[in-house]
This record gives sequence, structure tokens and C-alpha cells, in this order.
Amino acid sequence: MTHPALTAAGLTPDTLTDVCRVAGAPGFDRWQDQTRRTGGCADPIRLTGGTKTLDAATRQVLHAYTTDHEPGAVLRVACGNRRASRCPSCARTYSADTYHLIRAGLTGDPDKGTPHTVRNHPRAFITLTAPSFGPVHNRPRTGRCRCGTTHPDDAPELSTPLDPDTYDYAGAVLWNNHAGQLWRYLTIYLPRELAKRAGLTQADLKAQLRVSYGKVAEYQKRGAIHFHAVVRLDGPEGPDTPPPPWATLDLLEDAFRAAATRAAVDVPAAGDQPARTLRWGTQLDVRPIVAFGAGEDLTEQAVASYVAKYATKAAETTGTVDRRIGSKDALDLLGVPEHPARLIAACLDLHPLYPDFKLRDWAHMLGFRGHFSTKSRRYSTTLGALRQTRADYRAAQQREALGLPDPDDAEATTLTLAHWAYAGHGHTPGESWLAARIAHEIRTNRETAREELAAFDDENQGEL
Repeated sequence: MTHPALTAAGLTPDTLTDVCRVAGAPGFDRWQDQTRRTGGCADPIRLTGGTKTLDAATRQVLHAYTTDHEPGAVLRVACGNRRASRCPSCARTYSADTYHLIRAGLTGDPDKGTPHTVRNHPRAFITLTAPSFGPVHNRPRTGRCRCGTTHPDDAPELSTPLDPDTYDYAGAVLWNNHAGQLWRYLTIYLPRELAKRAGLTQADLKAQLRVSYGKVAEYQKRGAIHFHAVVRLDGPEGPDTPPPPWATLDLLEDAFRAAATRAAVDVPAAGDQPARTLRWGTQLDVRPIVAFGAGEDLTEQAVASYVAKYATKAAETTGTVDRRIGSKDALDLLGVPEHPARLIAACLDLHPLYPDFKLRDWAHMLGFRGHFSTKSRRYSTTLGALRQTRADYRAAQQREALGLPDPDDAEATTLTLAHWAYAGHGHTPGESWLAARIAHEIRTNRETAREELAAFDDENQGEL
């Protein structure tokens, strides 16, 4: 029988044995250092190989590194997975990057490609939803569901069908599958609707106005995808130029609603499935975004935080799993609840009828195969640029610690030779437990630092 203290700590006897093995092994301090550098990554990539930094003129070796002397003879690097269900540590980094990307497009950040004047551009936070595929259990304002029950907030039946046998599961997964195309059509129609309302041709509109956006996908509990989008009106050169005076929030909302109504994707009949025309749902919410600190609910910071929150989530929030499912037999083994299990089964059943839709490959995503977060080219910076900035900063720290010259220094040219090979990924059970503790410590320290900084700002606000 497992001791209660071990159970409370999330340890089984086998895991405890492995923890002792890892902690007692030579090089444990270095293993901890590697794991801290990954942020406590839950599934690190293991690499073998090394690097040499040479003086380009003399070929003198300035620094050499090899994994031969590392714990396990490997270097561990963060997996970079955006899913919180796979790696909470890397997901937090992804979420933070998404937050800064979205906020830079709202408040402006010259280092991230947007001037502070974008705060004066018309901006809206828009939510697009799927249509109804059948009545579901809910908590209406009257308090009583159509089933006659007043459900508590945490009732497991909420958002599941009142009658699963009549619910349009095929329509639901086909809609998820084409949601990305619906968004693409919407972005095509939006400039046309703006031009129509401004009394301009397409060419004239392009010479005066540009639409920029950043969006994220989120699963509703019923398993349908909906999109949250930050949409901004810019001048013809993007965020560096102001939009024309006639480009107002009211105009944006009117044009967006018209574009959403026009967007449609036709799915042909196949087998026992009828032909369908897929459209957005009728629930379309458009809310203006106000400047941070203006005393309103929907501030720039709130919007960026909201988008970043959902950038690390996927279909597992509905009760499904975060990996591919090969057959219906696996649903019971994985313990998938009835509603998402029926959606997955619908994907598997429809795959032979629509092989080009790849519904079998994306059954675990309830049919959705689009990108979870996307942005227009000129909205702000990119996730790749943010990662490169972080990598450059760490590389500069490492060069300074080793006394190596700056590669940008024309008088001190260096040459770096590198050879890396993939050696696997993941942790042993004991390593996994220890890495989770390290990740928790890092997260706690960051939260404490933020709280102390906020308290300091509050204390000194009156003096500024």
C-alpha cells in the first residue's frame, strides 16, 4: 500500500525509487541546471553533439562544447509545445509570447513593429460562433433549462445535447473542419464590404485603408470551434499610418457583420450525407477596445490576456484527448465522455465519404484542422521574431560568460561549427517528477516577482 504522504506528493513507489536514482547519480546538479534552462519542460528534446567556436582568421579554437560529459551524454532543450496539456512550462512561454504579440498590436511597441499611435486606430474584439446543431442543456436567464432542470455551474451535462440521437453530429464536425475556410472567406469579403460602405472601389480602398487582425480559436463545451479576433483599421501602409476619418468602429462592425453573413462553404452530398452550406452562427459579438487604464472592462490588457489564455488550449477542454485516435474502440479505453466520443465517431464515420477532409487524422480535434492562432502580416511582430530575440539574448549572455567576441563586431570575426543529432525526448518517471517541481518553483518565483512589482507601482503611483 502506498504511503499517504507519497500519494499527496504525486509519487508512486516506483517513481520514488527513480527520483532517488536521479538525485544520487553523478552530475545531478548539472541535470538540474539543464532542466531549469528549459523552464522545467515536461517533454524535453534530447540532443547529442557539440559546437566549436573558432577565430575565422587563425582557426584557433576559442571555445568547444560537447555533450559527452553531460548527464546521460545528452543536452536537453525545451520541446516548445504550445499545448498546456502536453507541457505546461512551454505552454506558458507560448502564452506569454502571444500576449505580447497581441498587446503590441493594441498599445503599440516600436521594438515589435507597431508605433504607439495604433492606440488611436479603431479596434474591436470580435467573437464568431458556430451555428446550432441541436438543442443542448444550458443555464438560461430564467434559470431553468429546456429539460426542466436548473443546472448548477459545474453540471457535466451542460452544453451536451438534450437528445443525442437527433443532434447533428455530422454537421458539427464538418463545420469544425471548414471553420478555417469560413474565416478566409470572411477576410476576403470584409474589405469589399468596407469599400461598398465607403463608396470606394477595391483599389481606392487599398490606397486608403488596411485591415489588420490577430485571432485565436477556442472550443466551446459543446465541441464547436469559435474564433476571437482583434481587428484594427490602419492606414494604407499599416500601423505606421492613420486610417482615414471615415473609418470608424461603426463602419467596421457593420461591414464585419455583412462579411460574416456572406461567408459560406458548400459541402457536396456523399453517401447518406446531404449537401450542406456551412455558415457562421447568428451569435456575433463586436465590442470596442478602449485604451488601457480608461476604466472600462474591455481594455487592451484584458483582450491580450484573454487571447493568450486560449492560445495554449485545444479540444481536450471538451473531454477528448490531445493525440490522434485510430479507432472507435479506443474511445472507451481512453474514457472519453459520450458527447465528444460521438463527435469523434462522426469524424471516423465520415472519413471514407470525404477523404480529402482528413477527418480521421483530426478526429481527436473534433474535425478542426486549422491553425489555432493566426494574424495578418502587419498586425504586429511574429512569434518567430519573439523567439529569435529571446535566443539572441541568451546567446549574448553565454558569449559574455565565456569571454567570446560579439559576432557583430567586424574586428573580431568568429566561425561556429555545430553538429547535433536527435537522441530522443521525454523524462524517466523520477525526472518527470523533479522537473515538475522545478517548473512549479520557477512559476512561483515569477508570480512573486510580479506581485512585488505591482505593489511597488501602487506604493509609488502618487509620487509620479
